[in-house]
Amino acid sequence: IVNGQKVWNTSAHHADYGLLLARTDWDVPKHAGITYFALPMRQSGITVRPLRQANGYSSFNEVFMDDARVPDDHMIGELNNGWAIATFTLAVERRNFATFAQRPAILGDGRAVKEAKAEADEYFSTYIWYPQRTGRVDLLVQRAKETGRSNDPVIRQKIAKVVSMQRAMQWTAQRAAIARAQGRPPGPEGSVAKLMASEVARAAAQAHSLIGGSSGLLAGSDAPLDGTITEVLISVPAISIAGGTDEIQRNILGERVLGLPREPEPFKDQAFRSVPKGSR
Repeated sequence: IVNGQKVWNTSAHHADYGLLLARTDWDVPKHAGITYFALPMRQSGITVRPLRQANGYSSFNEVFMDDARVPDDHMIGELNNGWAIATFTLAVERRNFATFAQRPAILGDGRAVKEAKAEADEYFSTYIWYPQRTGRVDLLVQRAKETGRSNDPVIRQKIAKVVSMQRAMQWTAQRAAIARAQGRPPGPEGSVAKLMASEVARAAAQAHSLIGGSSGLLAGSDAPLDGTITEVLISVPAISIAGGTDEIQRNILGERVLGLPREPEPFKDQAFRSVPKGSR
């Protein structure tokens, strides 16, 4: 039986299951008493409230659990060992940031293909704005030509920098994919890819602002690219938060790759029950 609340849950409004990290032991240090579950979402004990975003979409939700039930056989891994599985899940998620916006092609016209396309349409409808949060690097050259600024040396350098950063990010993602295919566990390339995705998105948003000027503030059908540029500028900040903030990625890389001292954890070895609430 689970009671609690969690905000910023992607796709909770149409999910059959959610990934739940639940406190199952209060008398051990904080990371040791967590268990990982597959939580059935369609039950009376769960309330999902969509959140309206600044860009007009509602991809995220706040989820309330009031005596929600999760079957014992829905536990993933071992009791109180959920944190290790959670860090693995996050590493895989971060590694996918460089390629998430790419939708795979579904070819053919048979019944199974049509059903697969319909299912894909439903799934990707939640993420329709995700290409915008990555900065839409693919539109920079097009926009520079459309606005007659493709010969501006400052804009040309800005676009070249963004494209170079994106290529490096994609190569990092490819190295991660090869490591995964060889059976190696996720490494620091997940945090590198996540951090680079944020850097690329911000640089692309700056380039779009430089190219479009004040027209980048326009939204709707009479705006450039039907308001896509405005959507980029509003959505880009999200990528610096999703999947772990940029600050978290820098901490991970600093501690695990560069060998820098860890941040102080005064309550690291204390039972979670005794940790002062609202403290770090």
